[in-house]
Amino acid sequence: MSVRLKDFYADWCGPCKQQDAILEDIVAEWGDDLELEKVDVDEKQDVANEYQVRSLPTLVVENEEGVVDRFVGVTQREDIEAALSEASA
Repeated sequence: MSVRLKDFYADWCGPCKQQDAILEDIVAEWGDDLELEKVDVDEKQDVANEYQVRSLPTLVVENEEGVVDRFVGVTQREDIEAALSEASA
């Protein structure tokens, strides 16, 4: 099952930069089992509105059935990986 992680961020967002380091580790570990989509809210406000993003960073975990989980604020690796495992089950 395909798992997607949408990362809603902005270049001016300090906490988003913290989240990037965590996401890089996860992507390196999950490889082809994970599709990471980075969404710059300044460039793609329509997508941010569609997902009702109000704070940054926001992470949305999806599979073929839709949204499985979402996180607002800097989220630790363990929490993200737990949601990804659930989405891929």
